[in-house]
Amino acid sequence: MDRTPATARKTARAPEPLDAVVGARIASRRTALGLSQTALGALIGVSCQQVQKYEGGQNRISASRLHNLALALGLPVGAFFPEPADGGEIPELSMMRTMAATPEGRAMAAGFSRIEDRAVRQALTRLVEVLSRAA
Repeated sequence: MDRTPATARKTARAPEPLDAVVGARIASRRTALGLSQTALGALIGVSCQQVQKYEGGQNRISASRLHNLALALGLPVGAFFPEPADGGEIPELSMMRTMAATPEGRAMAAGFSRIEDRAVRQALTRLVEVLSRAA
């Protein structure tokens, strides 16, 4: 008979430290895009309270929900996980960190995500590429 106190036992559904890491990365990307927890919840079909629990690592995220979050946030699923042990970084995550590092980058990311016309987004992208080469 198991004499471990009920509070010390771990269940298969209990959050792990990795859940907090994934949640923090979701929160970081959501913030960089200028989305509220309510808006992200609406995109993936959950309440803002559930988004809070995901971001805080209190609730685990199923594979299908994580996939939906990745689509809503425009990142590959792997971007939410710690970097590989060899020190290599996922290129998309590196770019996201660079954008989120400055107020101008965050404002640009937030505004870009609200541009509905694909041709306008492409033109803005070309403009930024030209300006970055000139700098």
